[in-house]
Parts: sequence; C-alpha cells; structure tokens
Amino acid sequence: MSTIVVFVEHAAGAPRRGSQEALGAASALGATVVAVLCGNGADAAAAQCGKFGAARAVVLDATAWSPDSAAIGVAALVRAEKASAFLASATSSGRDVAPRVAALLDCTLFSDCTALRKDGEKLVVTRPWLAGKLDATLRSSAPVLCATLRRNMFAVKETGGTAAVSKGPALGPGKAVLEKIEARAGGKLDVAEAPVVVSGGRGLKEAPNFALLEDLASAFGNAAVGASRAVVDAGWRPHSEQVGQTGKTVSPQLYIAVGISGAIQHLAGMKTSKVIVAINKDPEAPIFKLADYGIVGDAFEIVPALAQAVRKIKAQG
Repeated sequence: MSTIVVFVEHAAGAPRRGSQEALGAASALGATVVAVLCGNGADAAAAQCGKFGAARAVVLDATAWSPDSAAIGVAALVRAEKASAFLASATSSGRDVAPRVAALLDCTLFSDCTALRKDGEKLVVTRPWLAGKLDATLRSSAPVLCATLRRNMFAVKETGGTAAVSKGPALGPGKAVLEKIEARAGGKLDVAEAPVVVSGGRGLKEAPNFALLEDLASAFGNAAVGASRAVVDAGWRPHSEQVGQTGKTVSPQLYIAVGISGAIQHLAGMKTSKVIVAINKDPEAPIFKLADYGIVGDAFEIVPALAQAVRKIKAQG
C-alpha cells in the first residue's frame, strides 16, 4: 500500500477544515496517510489527525512558523516515507509551503485540484484549466505527485481512528518567519471557507446597499459576504471578499450571486459551487447560464424577502 503525506494546518488544537478534507481525500484512496504538522499547538492537533484518516502524525519541532524551513522538513519526511504523493489544502499557508516542497522534490505541483483518484497504480488529479473554461485531467511522471486541493470539494470523513504521534527533526529559523497574526475584526467567516456565500456586484448600485447581503448572510448564520472585482475596485468592499480569478476561489454548498452579470473572471472563482442561485434584473445576464436557479427581478425586493424566508425556516427548526 502506498503512502501519502499530508501537510496539516491547525488551530485551537485541531486540524483546520481544509486539512481535514485533504486527510479524507488521501485515506479514500486506500493509502497509508501520514500527517505532518508544525508550529505552536501542533502536538494537540496531531492527536486529532487519526479521526480524519491519518495512520500516523509527525510533529516537526519549530519555535516559529517559517514556510521555507517547514518545506525542508516536509520534503525530508516525504523522502523518508518513500511517499507516492504529497497533499496540502489550497489555503494561503498550503500555497506557501506546497510549491517549496515540490521544488525540493524536483516535482511538478498541481494546484487547486477539485478531484483526486487512482488509475491503476498512478494518481490522477482534476483541476480547472484556462481560467476555469475547462477541467483538465492530469497525471505526473515524477515519483511523487504533489498537489493542493481546493477547499469544500472533498468530504470530511470522521473515522474515529487514532494516529500514532511522533516527533520529527527540529526546523531551522528559515529565511521568512511569521512574526504575528492579527485576528480579523468582527470574526467574519472567510469566503473561501464558508458553506454559504452571498456575493454582490455592481447591480447593488452603491456600497451601503451591501447591508442587504449582510442581513441575508446573517439570516443563514453560517454565510460570508463576497464581492465581484468591479465592486472591490470601486472600493465598496475589501479585497479579502473578492471572488474570482484575481480574488479567492470558493466552492461553498450554496452560492448566491446578487447583481453580478457573470464575467469569466468571476465565474472562474465560483463555478465549482455545489448550488448556484443568481438574482439579476437582466434575463440575458451570463450568470444564468451557470446558475442552478435563477431569479429575474429587483434585488432590492428579492433579497429582503429571501432573508425573511430563511429566518422563518430557521425558526421552524
């Protein structure tokens, strides 16, 4: 049985959701899954990795987070394990570490993959191609397949298992070291992690009207507010909320596009959402070609009514 090494990010003593998905994707292939963690709190999180499919967890000793020093430790572990693949979630940290690991292993990195499967003894990945216009199926001729996995595309599988935890070698200080993390004000959900995303475009006419979307997101309770590039460029919303090719890629269970026409740049960042609802007064808007459900009408009437309906359903349990 082959071995797959998974880089695991953690917070509050547990693997982050994107890493839980990566562990599940690896274990679904029937491989022996080895989780690798580093940084403060890694010991507690390592003990939780078995619940999500890891057979073993290795904690790299580090006094501070450094992506280049972490990559050296991870690449050494991949070699020691004779692993057939290395996976990480396509988060900011995953995208920071994975290319460095691939370079150290002299392998190609397949980024932002949406599917992973076995084809005989080889692993095959699927990822968006040409700004999301196509889905490419790819395999690597390198000895180790290196890939980052798009969040919310792989199921979290709680197996209830346990992982044997061991200590890896101490990491050096690294060229780049994380000094401090500042929590985001208000504790808002990240659009890249939220199961429901409510996004707005120029059809909302002005920045204050995004209060309608915030109210709808609040009604769901587990939703984040997103925005199109035009809205962010206009200064209506922060770049952290931008969905699209030059913003964040999202794959929520539900994506609601309000006043967004559906430019290719935006579609590239949300087309893998499980269910897409479009609200636009223009029946010819390109977004309707992608949407599972479309509502043609005035967003200023529809969104408040939708928020009211969601609250009513929530109240009924």
